[in-house]
Amino acid sequence: MSINSAMLAGVSGLVANASALAAVSDNIANVNTVAYKRNQTNFSSVVTAQAVPGRYSAGGVQALTRQLVSQQGLIQTANSATDIAINGDGFFVVTNKGQGLTNADERLFTRSGAFTVDANGYLVNDAKLYLQGWPVDSTGNVTVDPSDLTSMQPINIKSLGTAVTPTSEVQLNASLFKNQAVSAGEATYDPATASMAQYADDVANGVTPTTGTQPDFTMQMSVTDASGGTHKVTLGVLKGANPNEWHAEVYTVPTSDVVGGAAPGQIGSGNIVFTADGAYDPVNSTGFFASAAGSQIPAFTIDASTGAGVKWATSLGLAAQTVNLDLSKLSQVVAPNQLKSVNADGAGVGNVVAVQVDENGFVSAIFDNKQVRKIAQIGLATFPNPDGLKASSGNTYASDIPAGVMVAKAPGSAGAGEISPSSLEASTVDLSQEFTGLITTQKAYSASSKIITTADQMLDELIQMKR
Repeated sequence: MSINSAMLAGVSGLVANASALAAVSDNIANVNTVAYKRNQTNFSSVVTAQAVPGRYSAGGVQALTRQLVSQQGLIQTANSATDIAINGDGFFVVTNKGQGLTNADERLFTRSGAFTVDANGYLVNDAKLYLQGWPVDSTGNVTVDPSDLTSMQPINIKSLGTAVTPTSEVQLNASLFKNQAVSAGEATYDPATASMAQYADDVANGVTPTTGTQPDFTMQMSVTDASGGTHKVTLGVLKGANPNEWHAEVYTVPTSDVVGGAAPGQIGSGNIVFTADGAYDPVNSTGFFASAAGSQIPAFTIDASTGAGVKWATSLGLAAQTVNLDLSKLSQVVAPNQLKSVNADGAGVGNVVAVQVDENGFVSAIFDNKQVRKIAQIGLATFPNPDGLKASSGNTYASDIPAGVMVAKAPGSAGAGEISPSSLEASTVDLSQEFTGLITTQKAYSASSKIITTADQMLDELIQMKR
């Protein structure tokens, strides 16, 4: 009967517009949710078969609601270094737990990048979901697996321990007195039997020097070993009898730090020669300070092996290291001996004080000794049809057949979006559009209810006919 079909069509209108109201309400409630994607309700007509010619049977309407996942939100600047946004295609991969993660645990996808460091050192977002990334190996490389999300791991910055960078280069900026008088000890000086290193060893031990030779000038530098410890290394010089020539030694204080040299603590010895205009002349210098190629950077190696050569004392248990001694700013002038500056690289033990994320998705830990260490690279999951993903709580999505096959990519590669550090993606909800939708939905709902009341009145008229 046509009146009954009209009443049922009105009911379908109430149901469809109620669904539309729920979608609009969800959108308005999430207007400030990071990276929220608005819901859109589309209406589809329902047509019934017209069994009797000349009589129309109403079908009604049904609501089809979908989330516009592929719609890009506005990228806004954020204050936190761990707030990150995706500009383009892709999703962060997250999990519900950080420790004990197995292959069976579900991987979810989100664009909500408001990440912070939790008490255990993991990067988690507002929904307490753990950010996944490819770990960086000891050589700084990352192995990207486009199809296996289990190759990613929860990113943790507190499992790094401490950072140490051994010294690899020291630059001395100093000037030696050209008119320095030749001391009496120069006549008996010998780097093996009457060395400056031996003199320093006697002084350090409170012994009256008898066999060593006192240097005219010393320059001290600090060397950081592979364990983060600091050692004092000295360059001692003694004016030679020949013009523009100085006897020189490199040794440690205390001399017990290294063994195997020609004298206690001695790393290297030789003669430093200057040109007529006072510049360091590595070609004519001898021993440790000579360089046939004209380089002004002699290198000394503190070898931890048990073979011949200078090595750290066995009791220290330190790894070998090579230190370049840059003497390019060493000069000879008519002025008293002066050490102007010592510039050495390397850093002792440092602890994590901050985290940063770059445009390529690399998460790095910043240590209080100014060292920066890459931890992991954030991977982005991409889908042929992002709108086909299944929405989950926490502003996340689960993989579903309509979304297509997932491919994990490095940010900015192969069509994946780029990472925007210190930024957040805004919600795609437009309040003016949603409030307009509220009005039209309310009117449509009222109109559908009017259909039902009108059909009810007509049925009452039909029932009254037999009275």
